[in-house]
Amino acid sequence: MQTFVTERVAWPPTAPELRAQVRKLVADHRPGDAVSRANCWTRADAEFSRLLGQAGLIGMTWPKEYGGHERSALERYIVLEELLAAGAPVGAHWISDRQTGSLLLRYGSEEDKRRWVPGMARGEVFACIGLSEPGAGSDLASVRTFARRDGNDWIISGQKVWTTNAHHSHMMIALIRTEEGSERNKGLSQFVVPMDAPGLTIRPIIDLTGGHDFNELFFEDVRVPGTALVGTEGNGWQQVTAELSLERSGPERYLSSLSLLIELIRVAEKAASPEINALIARLTAEAWTLRMMSTAVACKIARGEDPALEATMVKDMGNSYEQALPELVQAAVNVDPSGPDALGLALGYLLQMSPSFSLRGGTREILKGIIARGLGLR
Repeated sequence: MQTFVTERVAWPPTAPELRAQVRKLVADHRPGDAVSRANCWTRADAEFSRLLGQAGLIGMTWPKEYGGHERSALERYIVLEELLAAGAPVGAHWISDRQTGSLLLRYGSEEDKRRWVPGMARGEVFACIGLSEPGAGSDLASVRTFARRDGNDWIISGQKVWTTNAHHSHMMIALIRTEEGSERNKGLSQFVVPMDAPGLTIRPIIDLTGGHDFNELFFEDVRVPGTALVGTEGNGWQQVTAELSLERSGPERYLSSLSLLIELIRVAEKAASPEINALIARLTAEAWTLRMMSTAVACKIARGEDPALEATMVKDMGNSYEQALPELVQAAVNVDPSGPDALGLALGYLLQMSPSFSLRGGTREILKGIIARGLGLR
């Protein structure tokens, strides 16, 4: 049976310089209040993304030929960790930097690499992911959106849902069924779709807090060229599962509620109690363990290994942590979630938002099935 093995990370010598650089950029950009710092990787700020691009902090591991900087995966991890810990508004470029650019560099046509990737590295081109569909949710093998050939082109029809920041994006990579009559994970392919393509409609999904991160997309005979096919026709399932290792293992999977823990520590500094101190110790220890697991996945990715199982574990356990944190704070501290203080504001926001944390990137039920199969339990 496979087990999760963490390892001592040898941080690069550039680590202190990188951390200082990111902290200065965030401070100069005036980070927001406790609410805006929570769940910050969904909050889009195009100006801040361009600043990061100008500083060489997007596309860090990509080839210089395509606008990247050929730095190590651990250097990139340091930048991500600092941005999330500070609650920086990184949502605009997050997906393109986390997975779309890397996927294009591995599988995309030369035309699409040249068209999209350099702009992503500059923090000027943003991407979204076309995976979930109505009635399918996290069961990606139930994709029904279909693409049919028309000469050298493809024509796409169907619907996607829960598409984060589609309204800010310039392009998407969508998982589409291309083989008529195919079922489950057979006959699936990936396509690059410009968000201004005729026939593509974006409709907002407004959350409980009045925020607009999610969207539903409608494809009505959307035409894309043959070069929009990413990788090999019919190989979409294998490609997207490799992509999900990048999506599921990062520090965003356990740091979405960190601003609440920071506010709790500030309260404890003024009015310490054994109960609050014990909770802070517990939450800090759990966060440190998740960090070790997440960095272990980063090390495997840096070595060119496939950490799909470990990445799924990080997401499952990280989501459990960031969902439990608001409820634990509410039970331990006498604070009004609708109150005006920073702790109350952050708590009120995260109590409403945290149920969604285990939906994005794959529901807990889907993840546990993946983990069970990976461990040989089913």
